[in-house]
Amino acid sequence: MGRLGFGNTESVRLLPLAVFGVLALSLVLAEQEGENLSGLSNNPDKAIFAVRENGTTCLMVEFAVRFLVPYDVLALNGIDLITEQASFTLPRSAEIEGKCDSSESEIHITWKNKAYSLRIFFSKEFPDKGTEVWKISKVQFIYDTSETSHFINAYNRECPAEPVYTGKHTATTHRLSALVTPAGHSFVCQAQQTFTLISSDHQKGITMSMYDVQIQPFDIASDFVFSEPYKCITDQRERLEETLPLILGFILALIIVITLTVYHFHLKMTASQPQLPRDRSMYKNM
Repeated sequence: MGRLGFGNTESVRLLPLAVFGVLALSLVLAEQEGENLSGLSNNPDKAIFAVRENGTTCLMVEFAVRFLVPYDVLALNGIDLITEQASFTLPRSAEIEGKCDSSESEIHITWKNKAYSLRIFFSKEFPDKGTEVWKISKVQFIYDTSETSHFINAYNRECPAEPVYTGKHTATTHRLSALVTPAGHSFVCQAQQTFTLISSDHQKGITMSMYDVQIQPFDIASDFVFSEPYKCITDQRERLEETLPLILGFILALIIVITLTVYHFHLKMTASQPQLPRDRSMYKNM
């Protein structure tokens, strides 16, 4: 009986370890990996990235991205600092990581040996009348001004007491709610989408522009295939501006045709009626 009691006690002690082991195994089984599909695009500026979970696509982005980053350069007098602008694009050869969940997901893109890192965070919500939507909730960009391919002659002060002046900086959006899209749809926009990020480098403003965009972070039904597109308002307006002259031209042509048709029938009706003499003296002979 003593041995039996000892066994039950050990079972109770081992139960939490067993539960922890099951949870850890489930996390391992839910393996998530990133894939770079940019080679499928004919556009040399456009990148295509996917995040897959257990062999199925759970997040997919297709876009071209450009950054405009201000940075400090030492003036010719060796004392003052002047601000230059670095402009560069997101390379198609970047490395991809990501995370998918039912209500939150993210994609992590790095390049140049992790000198540059872009994180885009997505979330789901129910804003009005129970309609579920997803949106970009945060964008974070980490860059290193000591990387000389884009930051030429950048001034990077190495000071342990003031680490903000080193080459590594983080820029982040604040209270972002962008690209709001109905759940189950992909966001599509040819027009430029601009984000402003505030940098740890003296609160400098960094501009990130995305264009030729198609994104879907949730509810992808088929592997590597976007769901039904939801076009941005800018594209819808531009499409209306393109088609409006055609519509007005068609209406004008239709009005002209109707006017000519009515006039033609009027002439025929007039020609078929008997003509009365214009000279009143002729009425006496009638």
